[in-house]
Amino acid sequence: MESLIKFVQDEFVTKKELPDFSAGDTITVYYEIREGEKVRTQFFRGVVIQRRGSGASETFTIRKMSGTVGVERIFPVNLPALQKIEVNKRGKVRRARIFYFRGLTGKKARITERRR
Repeated sequence: MESLIKFVQDEFVTKKELPDFSAGDTITVYYEIREGEKVRTQFFRGVVIQRRGSGASETFTIRKMSGTVGVERIFPVNLPALQKIEVNKRGKVRRARIFYFRGLTGKKARITERRR
């Protein structure tokens, strides 16, 4: 049954061309917001906490600080409203899911940049 689901996802779900990013990277996600008849583009810039899942059900979580409050947002990779993703900084972290980042504040919350 799982192989049948995977086959259908591979054949019929359109895949978007996204840049390569992982946990610790600072990215900007541009997505459409519909308000009645109007459509506008909004962006969300933050640090990638995790990427989870595979195929059509893959998601990624971004965390940013809005004032003194941390805001996290989960985006599906195949979201139709997703316009583009820009990688602003490549972060150097040792883990695939950096949930410890939620508890850090101030200078401890900085992620060093990965060298190319």
